[in-house]
Amino acid sequence: MTTATSAPADAIEHANEPKSNAVRLRLTRVEPRCQRTFTPSLAAIDKAQGSYVFTAEGRRLADFASGVLVVNLGHNPARWWQRLWNYMGIGPGQGDQGFLSAVPLTAYNAVPEIEVRACERLIETLRAQPGGARCEQVLWGASGSEAIQKALWCSLAHKPGKDVILATRHGFHGKKGLARAVTGTEKDPDRDPRVRFIAFPTAECADTSRRREKLDLAPYERELASIKAEYGDRLGSLITEPYLGGGGSFHPQHEYLQLLQRFCRENDMVFILDEVQANFGRTGKLFAFTQYGLEPDIVVLGKGLGNGVPVAAAVGRADIFASLGYGEGSDTYSGNPLACAAVLATLDEFADGKVMAHAAKLAEIIESGLARLQRELSIVAHVRGEGAVWGIEFAALNGHPASEVANACVEACYLGDAEGFAIHLLGPLAGKVVRVSPPLVMPLDDARQYMDAMFGILSSVCKRLAA
Repeated sequence: MTTATSAPADAIEHANEPKSNAVRLRLTRVEPRCQRTFTPSLAAIDKAQGSYVFTAEGRRLADFASGVLVVNLGHNPARWWQRLWNYMGIGPGQGDQGFLSAVPLTAYNAVPEIEVRACERLIETLRAQPGGARCEQVLWGASGSEAIQKALWCSLAHKPGKDVILATRHGFHGKKGLARAVTGTEKDPDRDPRVRFIAFPTAECADTSRRREKLDLAPYERELASIKAEYGDRLGSLITEPYLGGGGSFHPQHEYLQLLQRFCRENDMVFILDEVQANFGRTGKLFAFTQYGLEPDIVVLGKGLGNGVPVAAAVGRADIFASLGYGEGSDTYSGNPLACAAVLATLDEFADGKVMAHAAKLAEIIESGLARLQRELSIVAHVRGEGAVWGIEFAALNGHPASEVANACVEACYLGDAEGFAIHLLGPLAGKVVRVSPPLVMPLDDARQYMDAMFGILSSVCKRLAA
């Protein structure tokens, strides 16, 4: 057995961060880099509170990633935690020693009442939204890609012979099995032969201003007609996202997704909407299907569903889910009581509408701040998004490719400005797009300050690279 004793040549370090650098060095010795997506900051996060994360040195950064579109309610909200513990049956005054009498953490092949409650509440919430009428049952997963796979398994089994899956090009649905098969494009290796990719209007929504223009549907209608002529009754399901997240933050015109749904209805296909990134308020409505005027056969939820507790769910028509028998959609952790308690606590927090009302005001501040970046900085090519999820597409500058510019901006935001304002961002999407997606509960004055700070930081990057 061999043990690594020195850091690899590409190890990430930052000046004046001895504790964080030590954590990063330890990481290189015990965890392969394939575990995480590259981000030039690689923040060593020690604690998190509300809309902020804190490094090992105690430096505060505004979390403009929300984990990865997960903590829509902010990090460690006290009321949410208390509700979760209450649902688990853990109240104040219970003993510190021995075993607690509480809801079990695992209940495989059993029926904890909390799982039933979570299903009922989630279905009730979805069906109360415009477009939620087909949400009849919940098929749980421990991650978004698991829930996507289960939705596709059910769709394939629903009507034998209808085995062709359509997927919108450059989407991201996961890295496992069928979820991986419907991710990316037909150019990716090892494609499942049942998957056929279709065009997504990236050029027509490359910028928020262009997205407001009416979309010419004719090219997309012709493509769908051609696919229908080629595959006929083999067409079984279509999966898409409300917006391309991992593909570069492209938010399409509503009529495009409505066309896809209409095509599914006309051809007896299962319409699957992957809202793993978009659910629980990100796009401006509680669920994106309402925002886009859709009524999916199956909607897949995750990330913000548990506000940090790993949980996902495919919610949809009971007749489609009935296509699988006992055990064909089960696994160890899906629907576990802790996840169900987190879902119930999350539903409670959104129930009175206050989070969404605040998020609407936050969205205006983000959009205004990003519009200023695009208007005044040559390194910003496009800005696109909606609600509290946006993408900044960077441009090449003075011989520096757009991907290098994007990474430089992520690192500069992490290091912060002279006033101590620092921002946590994820590595660029599709090479050159940086997502801006703070928690929906971020204080409005703080949001204005940090958007101003971002402008100053990126201005400095622009001047440095232009020199």
